[in-house]
Amino acid sequence: MIATYQKITKITVPFLVIGTCLLSGCSTKEVPKSPNVIVLLVDDLGYGDLQCYNPNSLIPTPNLDRLANQGIRMTRAYCPVAVCSPSRYALMTGSYSWRSWKKSGVMANYEPSMIESEMLTLPEMLQKAGYLTAGFGKWHLGTTFPTLDGQRPAGYGKFRADDNGANLDLSKPVTDGPLDHGFDRWLGFSCASECWILEDNEITAAIGHDLYTIEATPNSDHIEVIPLADYLPYLTQQSLAFLKDQAAADAEQPFFLYFAPYVPHIPLAVSEDFRRRTQAGLYGDYVHELDHYIGQLLDALDELKLSDHTMVIFASDNGSQFEITSDEMDLQNASNSPEDRLEHANLSHKHQPNWPLRGTKWSIYEGGVRTPFIARWPGHIPAGQTNDALLGLNDLMATVAASIGQELPPGTGSDSHNLLPNLRGNEQDIRREIIVQSTAENLGSLKTIGNSFPVNNRNCTTLTTM
Repeated sequence: MIATYQKITKITVPFLVIGTCLLSGCSTKEVPKSPNVIVLLVDDLGYGDLQCYNPNSLIPTPNLDRLANQGIRMTRAYCPVAVCSPSRYALMTGSYSWRSWKKSGVMANYEPSMIESEMLTLPEMLQKAGYLTAGFGKWHLGTTFPTLDGQRPAGYGKFRADDNGANLDLSKPVTDGPLDHGFDRWLGFSCASECWILEDNEITAAIGHDLYTIEATPNSDHIEVIPLADYLPYLTQQSLAFLKDQAAADAEQPFFLYFAPYVPHIPLAVSEDFRRRTQAGLYGDYVHELDHYIGQLLDALDELKLSDHTMVIFASDNGSQFEITSDEMDLQNASNSPEDRLEHANLSHKHQPNWPLRGTKWSIYEGGVRTPFIARWPGHIPAGQTNDALLGLNDLMATVAASIGQELPPGTGSDSHNLLPNLRGNEQDIRREIIVQSTAENLGSLKTIGNSFPVNNRNCTTLTTM
């Protein structure tokens, strides 16, 4: 199946290895030379999907459970916003997304980058430190597409349009995308509803998506369409090839891998081999499939003898959209909308993706904004521990910088804290609070989670530390 897509397999991607140990008084001898960094950011996974977080989960997740057993599991990690683009912005920049031009919601088709050109990003910081930076999967932070008439692309600002891309110029490169914000290599889409797969800055393929179309785009006969069910194994194969290339080269240059699959986001495009494998329905099957392919990456790190010099971080961009799933429910046509409430009465067994938290994706409740967060680096991060220190995805910027011995320039990562001591098992309160945001006013707006303190903004609520 994957072999048929060789036209766009030239790029490969590494794992996320975060070097560590820049605590005060820590000897520089403890910091490996050229540590690798791998970030695994999945899409719409719930806090209670993994069995290491939820003993009652109906989804087998042996590989992510193994990762947790080999590293530290954070229990109070947060996505700053309960939807995709703004949380990815926070991870990439170390800043809250409401500091960007996009104050709420997710990026629609063909919108320009949320990241200002002069803003330092996580991959750009690593790039400047000598890293080879590569990303596979989902960007969703804005990219500028060329058009035949110089106008905005057809479908601009929408998520569905019958004339999607009708004036695109597929012969020209995109701009202001991943390569312009710190990646040396990129393979994946900018926005799923646009459909287009980018190899670096070139439009090379498209996802065969049940919800969206590219039929109106001219001069697209050469574009190969990859079925959505094949996209996860395809990205994994490219990442494995990248890892093998890096190991074979035995190069001094460290690498950063950003692996961002479009799973378990709807539509639930589960491969046939993984259907009906869980009692949690198609959603559970998709999470189980995701765990399988992440397991392939973790196995490759071991086989290539990269694990000891690699820090792997795993998280989700927001909570699951589902309150309940079951193999007794029809999830095939679930919509990506908070208005879509599936009937789940009279089920003999139920899986709760966001257990034990209230709420779902989109909402300000904990189920929408709390994420599973696992970090592993053998010999540097304690194995098999949990830590309830407060953490946000925006903290990766400062934490990774500290772990590789870099100081962030003034004004960079304005909302990012160095939580490396917490990842090393220290339970001190480094981050005292975090602001989280829903996607719309009627779903809760903003609130602050952390220690009690006065809040003057009427849209904020202060919660006492658990």
